[in-house]
Amino acid sequence: MADNRDGMNYAPKGKPAPVVKPGEFVIAAIALDHGHVYGMCNGLVEAGATLKWVYDADAKKVEHFVKEFPGVKAADSEAEILNDPEVKLVCSAAVTNLRCALGIRVMQAGKDYFTDKAPLTSLEQLEAAKETVRQTGRKYMVYYSERLHVEAAVFAGQLIEQGAIGTPIHIDGFGPHRIGDPKGRPDWFYKKEQYGGILCDIGSHQIEQFLFYCGVKDAVVKYSEVGNYGHPDYPELEDFGDAVLVGDNGATQHFRVDWFTPDGLSTWGDGRTFILGTKGYIELRKYVNVGMMDKTSNHVFLVNQDGEQHFEVTGKVGYPYFGQLILDCIHRTENAMTQEHAFKAAELCVRAQLQAERIK
Repeated sequence: MADNRDGMNYAPKGKPAPVVKPGEFVIAAIALDHGHVYGMCNGLVEAGATLKWVYDADAKKVEHFVKEFPGVKAADSEAEILNDPEVKLVCSAAVTNLRCALGIRVMQAGKDYFTDKAPLTSLEQLEAAKETVRQTGRKYMVYYSERLHVEAAVFAGQLIEQGAIGTPIHIDGFGPHRIGDPKGRPDWFYKKEQYGGILCDIGSHQIEQFLFYCGVKDAVVKYSEVGNYGHPDYPELEDFGDAVLVGDNGATQHFRVDWFTPDGLSTWGDGRTFILGTKGYIELRKYVNVGMMDKTSNHVFLVNQDGEQHFEVTGKVGYPYFGQLILDCIHRTENAMTQEHAFKAAELCVRAQLQAERIK
């Protein structure tokens, strides 16, 4: 399912690094509306999870999924999965505004939930998810893939933890995406109530990275704006958005997201992140090193008191989040991601969307 030219079907594959034995941690997939579910399942299977079930109302989607994951069983219904006591975690990439309701059903069935970003589209959904977590003690985890499933982003976190740039104080994030043939996208992609708006959707990656890299627990959205510059046939689509946030520790962020990746780029988006610290800075060129024509990715540039360094880390760092998540589910720890962090990123992307000025 990996497609480097189409972000909707981008599903990274890494090296197997099992943290459990076969059959020790059983998972299932429900709702295959977004291709990210393949990346989610790839990561967990590589970490040792056993993928037992899949369910979607669309038989063709199920058929394709089973081809990608031989041995998985097609369930007759969502209930068949939720009633299976062997299943410990359910992965999902449902239509965005339906992700929370599914998560609530999953948690009420006694299972942990792992959803694609954005995990929800309203503050009301957020409160409902929080309440269900409190009542059930289950996890509502989120696939913020642009940090969790990108080796350059993982390595940047390790550098920051080691003090390579001192204290991070500002982030500039750029998340351009390729829309491709507009008719190739599902109808819900163009309905704002369903996809949530551009800042809620792909903006969620950027806000989550700000919280993580800068150690931010809460933040204020200082301004946000959205527009439709190039898709008049789809008036509810927002193809551009940007925002500025200020964290509770004084760190700041500006980010831009858009749907204007040109056809000539070799990948679906030239994702960049610039992290400024008190003793240096980091630049990430996640998916392409533009103009080099060498088909490489995961470039990390570090400048500090020791000089200038360049790392190309594809295949060298891995994706530790997935193994950590499995162990968190087993031991009820929070090493992969805290629930507070997952919900705060979700909250801030919704707030950025709600207060966004429509400029075009």
